[in-house]
Amino acid sequence: MTELGLHQGLSVRRIGAMILRHWYLLMSSWPRLLELLYWPALQVITWGFLQLYIAQNANVFARAGGTLIGAVMLWDILFRGQLGFTLSFLEEMWARNIGNLIMSPLKPIEFLLSLMVMSLIRLAIGVVPMTLLALFLFHFNIYGLGLPLIAFFCNLILTSWSIGIFVSGLVLRNGLGAESTVWTLVFAVMPLACVYYPVSVLPTWLQYVAWALPPTYVFEGMRALLIEHTFRADLMLSALAINLVPLAACFGAFLALLRSAKKNGSLLSSGE
Repeated sequence: MTELGLHQGLSVRRIGAMILRHWYLLMSSWPRLLELLYWPALQVITWGFLQLYIAQNANVFARAGGTLIGAVMLWDILFRGQLGFTLSFLEEMWARNIGNLIMSPLKPIEFLLSLMVMSLIRLAIGVVPMTLLALFLFHFNIYGLGLPLIAFFCNLILTSWSIGIFVSGLVLRNGLGAESTVWTLVFAVMPLACVYYPVSVLPTWLQYVAWALPPTYVFEGMRALLIEHTFRADLMLSALAINLVPLAACFGAFLALLRSAKKNGSLLSSGE
């Protein structure tokens, strides 16, 4: 029997139909499948390397006052800078307004620049209270880093814009079914950027990958400043030079994805 005599008759067939509907939706969307595998693996890798660093450098970690909360705050600048960019973009997707904007005189570069400004506004609203909370509760003053903080911030925000531009292009081309990349892609950077531990903790072959990422230089510079009281200007200049490459590449990728979206008519059908 497919009908259960409870609560005016529960239908196993209807329940099965809904399960099948979501199964087909899951199997037809690579971002959803990737997300299921992605988060558990990311957690194990990130916190596994942190545990390895603590186990091997317990004395250094104990003396490195402020490095952990400093890393958390700098990571939040990167994450919220990217999220502020892409959330403003998603607002247009959710409102089904992208087609109207593309048909208007608004140029792609003007659209992206407006999203960059909005990311700074959203970032300020979220991060400034966080810095005050850290000062009040944990007596950690990130503004005490002085001028190096400006170098850290500029490099992190450039990275966040690069990621934001690229994932916005992916959503533009693939529709809201790729919306999860807004959150997942930036977190892929975390274990390789060595947010909570130095690059030396990574396997040798993975260190080459880490040094190819601009945020790695920022977090290494932050630890050098807090532990050794030395500002590594060379790291910041290297981060800036590397940042310019993905920023230009992601802008080019956005334009290519926009052209593809126009060609395939996905601008007006931006659903799942």
